[in-house]
Amino acid sequence: MDQKVEFYTVYSEPRPVRLREQTRRFAYESQRGKYGDEAMRTPAVAMDDMDGFLEMSEVERYDAAIAKIAAEAPIRICPEEQVSGAATLGWGIRHLVPASYRGEELWGSVSHLTLGFDRVVYDGMDALDAQVAARLQDQSLTASQRAQIVSMQRVIASMRVWHRRYLDALKETKPDVYARLLQVPFGPARDFREAVQSLWFTFAFTRLCGNWPGIGRIDQMLGGFLERDLADGTITIEEAREFLASFFIKGCEWIEKDTQPSSGDAQHYQNIVLAGVDEHGAEVANAATYLVLDIVEELGISDFPISVRISEQTPPALLRRIAEVMRHGGGVVAVYNEPLILDSLVSFGYPLEEARRFANDGCWEVQIPGKTLFHYRAFDSLQLLLENTLRLSQETPAHFDSSEQLYQAFLENLKAKIEEIYKTDVINFTGQEPGHDWQWKESIPCSVVSLLEEGCIESGRTYLAGGPVYTVISPHIGGAPDVGNSLYAIEKLVFEEKKVSFDELMHILQQNWEGYEPLRQYVKNSYSYYGNDNDEADRYTARVLDDFAALVEPLNGRCPIRFPAGVSTFGRQIEWAPARAATPFGSKRGEILSGNTSPTPGTDAAGATAVIRSYCKADLKKQANGAALDVKLYPGTVEGENGVAALVALMQGFVRLGGCFMQLDIMDAEVLRQAQEHPEQFKTLSVRVSGWNARFVTLDREWQQMIIERSSQKV
Repeated sequence: MDQKVEFYTVYSEPRPVRLREQTRRFAYESQRGKYGDEAMRTPAVAMDDMDGFLEMSEVERYDAAIAKIAAEAPIRICPEEQVSGAATLGWGIRHLVPASYRGEELWGSVSHLTLGFDRVVYDGMDALDAQVAARLQDQSLTASQRAQIVSMQRVIASMRVWHRRYLDALKETKPDVYARLLQVPFGPARDFREAVQSLWFTFAFTRLCGNWPGIGRIDQMLGGFLERDLADGTITIEEAREFLASFFIKGCEWIEKDTQPSSGDAQHYQNIVLAGVDEHGAEVANAATYLVLDIVEELGISDFPISVRISEQTPPALLRRIAEVMRHGGGVVAVYNEPLILDSLVSFGYPLEEARRFANDGCWEVQIPGKTLFHYRAFDSLQLLLENTLRLSQETPAHFDSSEQLYQAFLENLKAKIEEIYKTDVINFTGQEPGHDWQWKESIPCSVVSLLEEGCIESGRTYLAGGPVYTVISPHIGGAPDVGNSLYAIEKLVFEEKKVSFDELMHILQQNWEGYEPLRQYVKNSYSYYGNDNDEADRYTARVLDDFAALVEPLNGRCPIRFPAGVSTFGRQIEWAPARAATPFGSKRGEILSGNTSPTPGTDAAGATAVIRSYCKADLKKQANGAALDVKLYPGTVEGENGVAALVALMQGFVRLGGCFMQLDIMDAEVLRQAQEHPEQFKTLSVRVSGWNARFVTLDREWQQMIIERSSQKV
């Protein structure tokens, strides 16, 4: 008899066992790359044998490729699955439409969006088909609009082909799944099992075509069906858990046994948002919410990063379940401060009912799901300070006579950078300078996702060309804590303590602190920097963030593109590091510094509560696209009932203090070092990276080292 499978945890006790052993083994095999490897054996369909392919318009070529994908992609039905449909072409894992011509890729695919899957679950794909057909009756459509809407109609036809192929394959082998697929996703779901199948099949088809969409508020979509079925006795909670587990296990189908080390696998943006209020203000949390947490707690599946919307009204039982899942590590569950985000979105201009629908882009940036094109531009504000303001790469650096004079010069550089991002990205979406007659630029075809974004059918434009209700471009400031620390160190060292002159400090930084080690150690160890609840130090980082948002605000509303401020690095502190000079707070040239809105590694010594307090001193409501805080906790701090209570208190304090988004991970740096040396023993060890999770062994050495360094503080 096979040995029982176990799933890795950093917690002192094993993960709970609730599911059948067959289901657990299905999960075990999926997480170890069985199906990802299988997909890579058939990377794409070839368009070489299609007559006249090159003579077609680009959108016609795309339609032909989607049709061939639907007709030829391998059908996969796993023995233990209870929901069917699979993205079986390997190029989808590589963020490509999996179709080739003469061996070459044809198009990239779409990510950083959450699609309107709820419309399919509730109304069925036939309702969308009818909407498309009705729209085509409009005689005022331009040729371009008509071509895009026809393309969406062809996508539905291709999906019918793929659907029929699954029906044929399932009729004898899995008659219960076959019966459900007779109804969904083309008809509306009538019960919990059909709702799960409809959601999965539609999601799987978008992935089959190469896209990486987020799923959004899964408990809101499924909860009503589940509650009704439980009430009338057509399903038990145990049966529902097994059924929904199949959905999550199928979501591991893109894991490969051996992935080229990089920024990690499992970052396909298939994020899930749980709980919070609905558009009418009623709490969403329901039985489906708790089933999701049960499943990821037991199986350790990290491929669906989960964000829970919490507030002071969140049921205590839900906060406890979040804490119990968090303590197993992997960073699978993060939290939004719902009241702050709602306030932020309404202040930014969204109607309250619309704001209450918020989810994310498949990572963590806030957006209205199924209605939003999202694009962000992260930039390095530390390099802006070091190179543009202090001019450290020039023979003669800048000189300033006061901290305020320096800060105002930095703000001028920051303003110029924001305006450059605005101008560049507006041109990217329009092909013209801001201020000219407004129009949308043609883009690569993307009808599969356009079909599931409200506004595209109505406007006759694609997701990438202004079709959705909202088009959002967000400048994201990175390195703000490093800028704050730099400005604080200059104020203390030069203008208050007068240990060196401003010009002498600039010379020292140009020399990379060489020959000035005692002074460098003084700077590193004598001051309490951002992340330690020191008002004097924290005010600089808070001021940078608040002034950044104030500089972004006037650009919003100049055109139909929305332009909210946000804060992130998404791991770019690694790629930014080589271009960074030495910093005034003691870091040497090329060091990897702060991520997102988190303290610079090694500067936070006062614990997680102090980190949260420092972070919340900025007015985070002004960051309408969000501001992420990464908090790493040592496993020993979350043991037993006291550990659960501590995590709950941390979340409650985060809400009360005015936080925005917190990614909590429980990890021991020593375990990570062991995983570096013996990766074969830690295949499923997951870590939160920056809005996504990755199995640690799939990160390259630089990324691994970054995670280890930020996990070394035992807070």
